[in-house]
Amino acid sequence: MVLTTGTSLLVSSISSVLIFSGMQMFKPWFSSSQFHTILGGYLGSLFFTLFLTAIGNLENYFFGKSFQTKLFPEGIKNNKLRNVSVVFSLLVSLFASATIHRVCGSSCLLMSLCALYYINKYSQKVYAIHTAPPAVQSGKKKKNVS
Repeated sequence: MVLTTGTSLLVSSISSVLIFSGMQMFKPWFSSSQFHTILGGYLGSLFFTLFLTAIGNLENYFFGKSFQTKLFPEGIKNNKLRNVSVVFSLLVSLFASATIHRVCGSSCLLMSLCALYYINKYSQKVYAIHTAPPAVQSGKKKKNVS
């Protein structure tokens, strides 16, 4: 099911707030065992994905559909860095996970980077600009006669 930009912004924002508040409410439970700590890191990476989606939709809503969420800024414009939403989302999710447990933070980092790899791979597959393949020369090649 495809959502509009505004609806996706609303759904991802509410979902990320619910995950963050759930992580904070059940902080003692996530710290109780190793498995629960890893599960807290997974929820942190899910929070990262939803928070990144919310920020990306917010940018698309205000700057237009041609605006891209990128890992590194394109440059400095008016002495302000632009397009740092991926790094900001990662830092917020790491902070949210590290407030529960340090291992939650490190497992959140690893799982978020894996999620970011697959998000980027899918984005390249869907939104990549397809160029024409290079022209193939047909015909016979000249032989070197010495």
